Amino acid sequence: MKKSHKISVITLGCSKNTVDSERLMNQLKINNLNLTEDPEDADAVIINTCGFIEAAKEESINTILEAVELKNKGKIKKVVVIGCLSERYAKELKKEIPEVDSYFGTEAYESILKEFGGNLKYELLGERLLTPPKHYAYLKISEGCDHPCSFCAIPLMRGKHKTIPKENLIQEAKFLSSKGVKELILIGQDTTDYGIDLYGKRNISELVNDLSSIEGIEWIRIMYAYPSHFPESLIDTIADNPKVCKYIDLPLQHISDNVLKSMRRGITKKRTIELIEKLRTKIPDLTLRTTFIVGYPNETEKDFEELCNFVKETKFERFGVFTYSMEENTVSYELGDPIPAEIKEERKAILMEIQKDISLNKNKELLGKELKVIIDDINNDFYIGRTEKDAPEVDGEVYIQKDQQDVKVGNFYSTQIYDCNEYDLFGKL
Repeated sequence: MKKSHKISVITLGCSKNTVDSERLMNQLKINNLNLTEDPEDADAVIINTCGFIEAAKEESINTILEAVELKNKGKIKKVVVIGCLSERYAKELKKEIPEVDSYFGTEAYESILKEFGGNLKYELLGERLLTPPKHYAYLKISEGCDHPCSFCAIPLMRGKHKTIPKENLIQEAKFLSSKGVKELILIGQDTTDYGIDLYGKRNISELVNDLSSIEGIEWIRIMYAYPSHFPESLIDTIADNPKVCKYIDLPLQHISDNVLKSMRRGITKKRTIELIEKLRTKIPDLTLRTTFIVGYPNETEKDFEELCNFVKETKFERFGVFTYSMEENTVSYELGDPIPAEIKEERKAILMEIQKDISLNKNKELLGKELKVIIDDINNDFYIGRTEKDAPEVDGEVYIQKDQQDVKVGNFYSTQIYDCNEYDLFGKL
């Protein structure tokens, strides 16, 4: 394609895909290829797909079909599909949607750039074209996963766990800081496995401490922490390092030993409870986020009741629920999908209702307190921000009364909380 032509990159799925797209867009820009946010204003569309669960796959397919329709109408000239869905189902996609010009898997930067007449600048892979808002950024510290979870197709799409060398991450974080990033959000399929393949030990705590010394970085947040081997040193780092948010994303998936064993999670109910008690004891004022899967093939009514009781007793600060999605070529695929969709949705609703009351009571405890808030957005009525207790996109927000102060997106402000609902806080500067 001519370099005067415009390319639109559409990103679907998780924050890991966001990082991949930002790297790709920077490489396209370095090759003097023009970018546009609007697909209808583009000559070519690149769709970075997700293939994690059924709903994500449907969204990816629908987006591809919409782009193909634009091509058929002559509004765009080229459609390129990349990412997880393409990595996993390239053969099937080529057969079913042949109108797509090219399919590429995950992190296929070199091949994608060649498709558009460009060349990969390896030395600049740590640089990204940040998508708004630009005061926080995801830092992908590893790729792939070694865990044998029965329900998960990520290893099929992303491969084995691969640690990104620390020096590369430090360089990338310095680049992000130079662009105005103040909050680093550490992501990976399993962030607690960081270093195990490259350095022979789990040394995420060492990485976190090094990142915290970078000028301009004020918050470091840790997501996707696998519970079965949580490093003791990381507990100390979160507790002691003032730049590390007292926040842990710890996806537990279930609590019944019956389900955990079938899921191949490598942990028991007893060990899970012991870990949570240790984390909350050693890290005062910790915000603990988790996610659960309901409707797993061998989840009985008794198992679900056990999960409900565990949620009531543990009182997680942040919480999410997925319904089970049967994925081909995974171990649990052999179990079928015996629990009806309506039962799965009912169980999800029950859990979320339990959490709603817990979340409201947790928020009420913050009334009258002054909290450090980073401003993410400003609308007609409020400044909208987050405390260190909330990750962007998945947790609650703080709505702050507008006044005459010169408030800027990306800055931190001391905010007094005067009201709340189940998930959000209301405050004044």
